[in-house]
Amino acid sequence: MRDFSPGRVFLIGAGPGDPELMTLKAARLLQSADVVVHDRLVSDGIMAMIPDGVRLIDVGKMAGHHKLAQDKINTLLVELALAGHRVVRLKGGDPLIFGRGSEEAEVLRAAGIPVEYVPGITAAQGAAAATGVPLTHRGLATGVRYVTGHRAKDAGLDLDWASLASEDTTLVVYMGAANIAEIAFQLMRHGLPAGMPVLAVSGATTPQEERILSTLGSVAADVATRAPEAPVLFMIGRVVELYPEIALADALACEGAGMAAYA
Repeated sequence: MRDFSPGRVFLIGAGPGDPELMTLKAARLLQSADVVVHDRLVSDGIMAMIPDGVRLIDVGKMAGHHKLAQDKINTLLVELALAGHRVVRLKGGDPLIFGRGSEEAEVLRAAGIPVEYVPGITAAQGAAAATGVPLTHRGLATGVRYVTGHRAKDAGLDLDWASLASEDTTLVVYMGAANIAEIAFQLMRHGLPAGMPVLAVSGATTPQEERILSTLGSVAADVATRAPEAPVLFMIGRVVELYPEIALADALACEGAGMAAYA
């Protein structure tokens, strides 16, 4: 007879996309889940790690189209756990960085359901590792800040632009493609130069990764022209000055490796 005592919910970060960048704990819990409730941003490679027979529930969100509203997702998690299931709530990146993981945990705890977080590599760290651009670097950036460039229900951005427009800080903007023109304008209006380098990265750490090297003054037009697949992460700051040299060194290293293979 099935035990209908309350189950558990694991709020797991799937990381930026590369399955090998998941934590060992996250990979292990996927293998023992009864149900996986997953977001759109979880890569195909990570979804392929889930064993056959596990119930999959897609609650992914796109701009203007939500399969389930957030309150419905909260209710779903509660119902699954109360039915005695071992539930994995699988989110791209880290569940506590722009992932609404804490909101879901709050509802679950109020219902008396045990919750455990399993952190994931957030998109900013994934993009930094994939491109080689550091988030901090001596002489270029003494700190890093993460902000979201999107507001629910298309509300206006209410960021503290004056504090964000610091030449000594790397600014990473999540989900900012739709508002990048306003973001760039406000940062320049509050003191950053139009020539401040920007690196836009889509699909970081995956085979679909795309990069656009630009500046604050040009990034809106460049993104509109290239139209990378959302979500797009923007790395803004002097650390991006390092990217051309890093990219060249990586290209030469790959070319050298290829020549060696034919020697």
